[in-house]
Amino acid sequence: MKRLIYIFKRILKMDYKNMFATVRAIHKKTGKNSIWLFFDMVKCGLKYGAGYKDYKLNEFYNLTAAQRSTYVTRGINNTIVSRLNPREHYHIIENKTEFNRRFANFLGREWLDFSLCSKEEFCDFATRQGVIIAKPKEGTCGMGVEKLNVKDFASAEELYEHLKNNNCGLVEECITQHDDINKIYPLSVNTLRVVTVRGKDGKCHIVYAFIRIGNKGKYVDNINNGGMCAPIDLESGKIQYAAFDKDSVYYEVHPQTNCPIAGYQLPFWKESADLCIKAAESLTELGYVGWDVAVRPEGPTLIEGNHFPGHDILQMPPHVPDKIGMLPRFREFINI
Repeated sequence: MKRLIYIFKRILKMDYKNMFATVRAIHKKTGKNSIWLFFDMVKCGLKYGAGYKDYKLNEFYNLTAAQRSTYVTRGINNTIVSRLNPREHYHIIENKTEFNRRFANFLGREWLDFSLCSKEEFCDFATRQGVIIAKPKEGTCGMGVEKLNVKDFASAEELYEHLKNNNCGLVEECITQHDDINKIYPLSVNTLRVVTVRGKDGKCHIVYAFIRIGNKGKYVDNINNGGMCAPIDLESGKIQYAAFDKDSVYYEVHPQTNCPIAGYQLPFWKESADLCIKAAESLTELGYVGWDVAVRPEGPTLIEGNHFPGHDILQMPPHVPDKIGMLPRFREFINI
């Protein structure tokens, strides 16, 4: 019944203009009949819970029925979230200051609740740090995050007023990342996204992981803000394949550093994985979380968590050369 309700809501809220634009784009790319594509897209929505973005990004038009049934679609991902993450506990992760308090032992860096600290406390913090990261209380995709140098302001007091006028939620010590991560791209903190689920056995497990890498001179790594990403082999901690961006452009080497991406060994991978498992086990209220981790010279540090992890990142060609999606991996741990 829940699945039928979800499908009905999707039909009512569907962005048909973009759906038809997607049909035209796939037709232009493949030469496949537009009418066939439209009805096949509708069928995939009804049968697999796949939205038109799933259909395009995961190239459902090139998959058999057996292959399609292995993909975590938007509908399936929503089902996992609704089963494992009660909405009343979203605030633990959505509110950045609450998150920092809850996971203080996993952060390994200084921070201040800007809404509660005095001007004097802030000025002391900012002067000692020199460069700080300012974040809104809530937000995703790196939106609203600022990297600020005290020297760019007349005084720490002026910086305080700037943040006060921009509804700042918290300020943090600026992270210095490991040299081996800097070699890939030095302008942003290139974070690891490690996704965990609480399984049928009551234990937390890593389902998949990938690295997000900044690009185009930007200071954030998020794929929705110009970045790229690539999957991580869970055993070795090496980047498995080429990275890709939101425009489905694939990068064998980083265009600004010429650093090879596929096969690159990430430092402190085991420690990063262990950190996320411990954080997941401590968060009994939510069972499906995407953890963002930065790797510093001395080891990993937790940045934030996400109660609605993206589902399509690791199912885009050529990250699935066998055309088998992530659903079998999820089924190792949960009933879905």
